[in-house]
Parts: sequence; structure tokens; C-alpha cells
Amino acid sequence: MRIAIQGFEGCFHQVAARGYYGKQVEIESCASFSELVKKVKQQPDVDAGIMAIENSIAGSILPNYSLLKNSGLHITGEIYLQIHQHLMVLPGQTLADIKEVHSHPMALLQCIDFLEQYPHMKLVETEDTALSAKHVRQKKLKSTAAIAGKLAAEIFELDIIAPNIQTAKNNYTRFLAVSRNGKEPEADANKASVYFQTSHESGALAKVLTKMAQSGINLSKLQSFPIPAKEWNYYFHADLEFEDLQHFERGLKQITPLTEHLTVLGIYKKGKTH
Repeated sequence: MRIAIQGFEGCFHQVAARGYYGKQVEIESCASFSELVKKVKQQPDVDAGIMAIENSIAGSILPNYSLLKNSGLHITGEIYLQIHQHLMVLPGQTLADIKEVHSHPMALLQCIDFLEQYPHMKLVETEDTALSAKHVRQKKLKSTAAIAGKLAAEIFELDIIAPNIQTAKNNYTRFLAVSRNGKEPEADANKASVYFQTSHESGALAKVLTKMAQSGINLSKLQSFPIPAKEWNYYFHADLEFEDLQHFERGLKQITPLTEHLTVLGIYKKGKTH
């Protein structure tokens, strides 16, 4: 399979793609999430995509919810990836040799407690963790380290001289698997993602949430977004968990009359942690 990802070879999106689809997948690198969506929709040789949607520390990636809503793509699954950041260098280099550390701003921030122990190291922001590792290898940058994941170190043959330097050890990113063609839900599907609007009146959302609870559906995520054409009106993205498909279908019938423009983005199995 050929899977579109945001980022470059060796990035965490590639790790997630391998974890979900298997290690034999080919990667279609995209500079942005909008490019990822476009390639999955329009490029025949791209079978599917993997896109980050939220992080356990940084929160939701809000633009990606809007991208999904407007894309017409289907969510077919999810995977949770524990984020491990490593300090890597050319073989033979040591911590004492390092004068600069290159990585994405978020990765630098995630590792700030470690980096503050070495005030002589200059922090250099780049567009991608894996790309930083690639540059260290290709440009043979001595006295320069990159912060990236283990896969980047393997691909670019760099030595990890300080593993797991992220401050928060329980740092997870949730990725969604998306495709242009929907598929029949698997018999053991137990999660769904939906979009809906409610009327702009008191208690409208509360009625929907109450019906969900009465149906035994667990609301694991609720995200609101403004409707551009209607000031102070909102639509909602909801992730719903349930015991079986019939359970979900009964709940859907209960809430549909209370909502406007309800769209099911995907019905799938709850993701595993890698």
C-alpha cells in the first residue's frame, strides 16, 4: 500500500503508518495536512492516509478537524503512538561535542528540561524532526545533534546518545487512518466519529448528549467549531464509543431527530497504543 503522511521519511507519521498498515507500506510524503487530504482524494496510486488529530499534552489539532469535515474522506481506523524523542548525532560524536541541537519547535519544547542542562547548546528550530536528522547525516554536521524518533536514527544511521529525553514520558499522539472510499464496518467495530449541528436554542446540545448517555454510548470526544456564515452558531465533532454496532445504530436513531446535518465520518475499532 502507498500511504500519504504529513512529514518526511523517518517521521512519527511514518511510524504510525507502519504500526497501522504494516512495515511494508510505501510512503507518500506531504508538506502539509491539506496536501495529504488532496493526495488521498485525487491521486490514484495513494491508497490511504495517516494524519495526526490530537496529542495527549498539546491537545487537538483543530485545523485537521475542519479539513476532514470538508474533505469527503472516510475515517477507517485510528492508532495511538507514544512519542519518544531522542538526541542523535553522527557516529563518534559525544554530548561534549554538541554545540547546536536542531529539531521542530514542538520537539524542542517537549525536551526543554533536558536541554536546559546544557546551556552551551544552541537550539535551532526546523520544519521537521526527521528532516533534521537527515540533514545531520547528509551534510555531515559535526558538533550538531538532532532530536527525532528512533526510526529516523535507523534510516539515517545516526547514534542515539541520549534516549527518551522528552519531559513528559506519557506523551501520546492519536492518528486517524483516512481513505477516499468508505468500507463496511467490521463486526467488532466499537467507535465512530460524527459531525452534527443543533438548533440555536437553549438546551439543544444537552438533549443530544442526554440521549447519547441514555443509549449507553460513551462520548470520548466533543469539539465545537464556529459556523462561518452564522455568528455564534456551532457545529460539533463527536467521537462515540459503544459495545456493538447495533448499540450504535440504536443510539444514532435516537439523536438524529435532535440534530441538523448529522454526518458519520467513520465507524471503526478503537485504536491500540504503539
